Amino acid sequence: MEASTTTAAYPVTRRPIWERDRPRSSAITVSSPIGSTSMVTKENVETPRNTSAAVARRDERGMRSPDPGKRCDAGSFSSMTDSSHAEFRIVGGHPALDLVNTVTPRLRDGAAEHDYLTSPAELLDWSRRIGLIDLRDHSAIEGTWRSAPELAAKALGATLEIREATYDVLAPRAAGAVVAIDGVKRSQGSAFERLMLRWSAAAARSMLIPGADRERGVAELVVGTSPAQLIPDRLVVAAVELVRTVELRQLRACPVDDGGCGWLFLDRSRNGSRRWCAMEDCGTRAKIRKLGERRRATAVPQS
Repeated sequence: MEASTTTAAYPVTRRPIWERDRPRSSAITVSSPIGSTSMVTKENVETPRNTSAAVARRDERGMRSPDPGKRCDAGSFSSMTDSSHAEFRIVGGHPALDLVNTVTPRLRDGAAEHDYLTSPAELLDWSRRIGLIDLRDHSAIEGTWRSAPELAAKALGATLEIREATYDVLAPRAAGAVVAIDGVKRSQGSAFERLMLRWSAAAARSMLIPGADRERGVAELVVGTSPAQLIPDRLVVAAVELVRTVELRQLRACPVDDGGCGWLFLDRSRNGSRRWCAMEDCGTRAKIRKLGERRRATAVPQS
């Protein structure tokens, strides 16, 4: 499909993967003149129902640390199909939390074994996977980034800054998080300032247009008028909306002290009892470890 960077006809809203099979009532529509419309939702989800079984396995390759100031070189964009994040879970329940969770584990000192967004190629594929962009957006962004690698590096750097700022703001308030107040790499005040600056830049590249055939509201917010910055623009709009509206009783962190990964997620279970990012992953490992500890504790010593 031919990519277009000019204003095109606005299509019927296409629901992203985290919003399928759920009501539309509490979603914020952000669309793009490139020809896509995505929805940043306030609803919680688990791993999407239509995700293949392979997606249910956590990718544990590599030993790389996150660096929000990192700028990749042009060569890192040479292969758009080489993605190291294809199998890790999407469990945050909100795109801003899914962004935060592209680092694993999330530890007290900020160290991480793996960063899933180390190149523009990984960022582009991840954005498509979570439904932040559609195929037409993907084509337009890829074409722009290939022709101007410095813009790809700039978009990646902005995304990593948004990711770490969002984490710094939310982690101290998440139930189960292990975050020392003096151990957060940057203060909450600084994190709010970084989000505000990124959001202001995204707003300057956005438009408000009349919304036709809408059941609610009379206008539509168009976020992403520039392919080069479309992904970080949509992510910061999502992050600011989450920071502004999150129900803190639902904000949780996978418990590091009990063997969890520290990822953030929204607990919208019926009785508010969700503890792990995914029971099949961190929860199962914790159960196996505790079972082993009990067996060792009750084992009869050899005479």
